[in-house]
Amino acid sequence: MKKIAVALGGGGARGNAHIGVLRVLEREGYQISAIAGTSFGALVAAFYAAGHSPDEIEDLFSKVDQNKLYELGLRANPSLLGLGKVSEWLDEMLGEKTFSETRIPCAITAVDLNCNCEVTLNSGLLKNAVLASIAIPGVFPPYEMDDRHLVDGGVLNPVPVSLARELASKLPVVAVALAAPLSSTSAYYLPASLSAVMPSSIARRITRLNVSQAMSIFLHFIDISNRAITELRLEKDSPDLLIRPAVGQIGLLDRVVIADVARLGEEATEALLPELKKAMRPQGLFDILINGKRK
Repeated sequence: MKKIAVALGGGGARGNAHIGVLRVLEREGYQISAIAGTSFGALVAAFYAAGHSPDEIEDLFSKVDQNKLYELGLRANPSLLGLGKVSEWLDEMLGEKTFSETRIPCAITAVDLNCNCEVTLNSGLLKNAVLASIAIPGVFPPYEMDDRHLVDGGVLNPVPVSLARELASKLPVVAVALAAPLSSTSAYYLPASLSAVMPSSIARRITRLNVSQAMSIFLHFIDISNRAITELRLEKDSPDLLIRPAVGQIGLLDRVVIADVARLGEEATEALLPELKKAMRPQGLFDILINGKRK
């Protein structure tokens, strides 16, 4: 069995491509022995580590009502959108499952606003770690946990290669980045986000307001910053293989057909299978050289 560790990056609705990546890796005989995730990548990582197959994850995600997923509750903290419905869904799907109960090692990254630092979440309830890691600053409210105010892990670690290596230091790391390269052109538009939680006719009126146009520019700025940080972290952490599905046209909170986005992940992975084969080192020999014996 060819063992690997996987690092799943953030990217909102683009993250459904992770499902296709995992599906192809399994189909080709690769054993995912550790998994780390940021933001939407944390969501997929948590479900996979909890025991769900890629097909099961696609089925569960496809049943979610995307029109109501980010509704802002009456008692919500100040934010553009809310995570109350997401929290209820995670309660139903993951329940009280903890990191200690996962089938493989799993870690999730978030950022603590109190110390402006990256936080690794690898203990306690899976659902709480996911809620912290998907809390996009300015869009969703910070998630409060143990006197910490946690937001999207992608702020500092968009593709958590470093976490995957901590979980399985002797295994090749396959990383999945959803952000387009900094050299490419892309933009975030507010209409897609608004239409996910309100009638399109109302969303169109709101997007004509100056404040909405300003928010669209702000989201574009966030996108540029995220892509720059992604490139810097990937250069520093350097995964053994980088998979980059063609999902740049999908907005953070767009309503999508899950299977279609998952297919983009499959296509990107299939194209790189020869490179993955090259990246696989002979693990038995590696163990002998390091430890002096075969495990």
